[in-house]
Amino acid sequence: MIASCLCYLLLPAARLFRALSDAFFTCRKNAFLAKSSSPQVDGDFAMAPRGPDQEECEGLLQQWQEEGSSQALSTVSEGLLVDKGVAESSLAHLMDNPGEQDAASEDKWSSRQLSDLWAAENLEESFPEVLGEEPLPEVEGPMWAEVPVQTGPQYADCAVLPVGALAAEQWEEDPAVVAWSIAPEPVPQEEAPIWSFEGLGQLQPPPVEIPYHEILWREWEDFSTQPDAQGLEAGDGPQFQFTLMSYNILAQDLMQQSSELYLHCHPDILSWNYRFANLMQEFQHWDPDILCLQEVQEDHYWQQLEPSLRMMGFTCFYKRRTGCKTDGCAVCYKPTRFRLLCASPVEYFRPGLELLNRDNVGLVLLLQPLVPEGLGQVSVAPLCVANTHVLYNPRRGDVKLAQMAIFLAEVDKVARLSDGSHCPIILCGDLNSVPDSPLYNFIRDGELQYHGMPAWKVSGQEDFSHQLYQRKLQAPLWPSSLGITDCCQYVTSCHPKRSERPAGWAEPVIEEDISEPEPDFPRTVGTIQHCLHLTSVYTHFLPQHGRPEVTTMPLGLGMTVDYIFFSAESCKNGNRTDRRLCHDGTLKLLGRLSLLSEEILWAANGLPNPFCSSDHLCLLASFEMEVTAL
Repeated sequence: MIASCLCYLLLPAARLFRALSDAFFTCRKNAFLAKSSSPQVDGDFAMAPRGPDQEECEGLLQQWQEEGSSQALSTVSEGLLVDKGVAESSLAHLMDNPGEQDAASEDKWSSRQLSDLWAAENLEESFPEVLGEEPLPEVEGPMWAEVPVQTGPQYADCAVLPVGALAAEQWEEDPAVVAWSIAPEPVPQEEAPIWSFEGLGQLQPPPVEIPYHEILWREWEDFSTQPDAQGLEAGDGPQFQFTLMSYNILAQDLMQQSSELYLHCHPDILSWNYRFANLMQEFQHWDPDILCLQEVQEDHYWQQLEPSLRMMGFTCFYKRRTGCKTDGCAVCYKPTRFRLLCASPVEYFRPGLELLNRDNVGLVLLLQPLVPEGLGQVSVAPLCVANTHVLYNPRRGDVKLAQMAIFLAEVDKVARLSDGSHCPIILCGDLNSVPDSPLYNFIRDGELQYHGMPAWKVSGQEDFSHQLYQRKLQAPLWPSSLGITDCCQYVTSCHPKRSERPAGWAEPVIEEDISEPEPDFPRTVGTIQHCLHLTSVYTHFLPQHGRPEVTTMPLGLGMTVDYIFFSAESCKNGNRTDRRLCHDGTLKLLGRLSLLSEEILWAANGLPNPFCSSDHLCLLASFEMEVTAL
């Protein structure tokens, strides 16, 4: 009988406590959301709170704790942990899908809070009077209203407000021009205006003093005044200087085939005419001497890109992907700076070979730098420029390695001198591999032991270690019938004709028709190598931000997959060889265009955006080559 009475007394008290607890955690969630972002929330709406604040809810809970029992305190502790986790996970989901989840999340929390309060308010028994306690006041949880953010039609998805009077004047300009304009003078803070929008009241401008596009401003890192590993200053004697850009410009066909990757973009900025204007503005601004492009759509190349680049002074070479693919790679150079010695397209598709049944391609050009006549009888070594786009599939590292072996064999053939050495080489492109992955280390270090390695690990793009079945690499990686050794060299030389090659270059070697490699090129067991001595222009880390560099953001995840490698001999650092300290021989790195962090690109609504019209960032570097007297 006593037990029944206790249950009868405690049950409604527990219900009322649960209602108060839910109201408290709802308030905590809304406060957490308010702190997590500014009024410029992604999507079409911003959140504006009203009702009791967090301090009121905490005071009510404290009052209940002082009047309740010790058991209630333990229940509160458990509720804190559970509901805090729910609130944080709900926030993460809200940030991932802001446009779709705002209304659903609000309905869920409000209905739960109100239903519990309604149940407590409608209890007919007056249990506080029986216990001799004062009835607790009703708690009304904070309600959130959705207020539309007023944005311009071109920037509806960016939810960006112009900053300052000067920014307001520039905002109506062509974004392709604004994106590369000079940074305006900052507006003094005391003169910062306040805009009023219908239904939003007075809204303070964001706490920045530069236009929105300046978030993406990339700095030029100049190394020309720094001594090299041997202590020599740049510019000792005559030098030939040039710049090279590598850029995956996002083929329109591929973008439309994977439209789910670009839902964060306003449709207007995804149109080809808009993107083409931005891309051309970017080319004109940086004005490289050599331009290496990936994902170049064939019809756009012949109808717009090639004619426009020709008017800018470029000579262009293009290689479409094999099969039914509509995009490919292009290498463009200025004939006022270089003379073409030979051009070699590379196809990775091999009929009847499952390992090489993909349609990726590359281009290798041999260019002769042109020096001014005033320097007299001087010469500059030829320059080998190689551009490729490797297979994307993160699971097929075996295919990536085989494609790279073919590409390196072609580079070795084109750049090889008669004495067995190589002229300066620049290898660039979208390699669909992350820094310090096995494929990246193979290019940089010149050796890879691959036998037994899971195929997904080669590129490091994704982690499939949790899967039961994993394709593993077996030796030899490719058959001998491919005609490429494990040192990534052709067994039979297929050099261009004598008239197409400069003096001092190796002559073609005619080999008999054989099915197995010669004894000079034995197959190794599970190891591949190359002897091109390459190092990366970029370090893949931003020390001033403490964040990794990124070149692309698939599904909002920043990573580096685009590279510029160049010829550089490693140096001795004490008793060990350090490939980060390189003396460049006849090719020296003078500077590079800095990359950005994932956080900065998030602030710009990812890629593409109104000012960067590809889902990749361009890479740009400046080099110099030695000029020798004859």
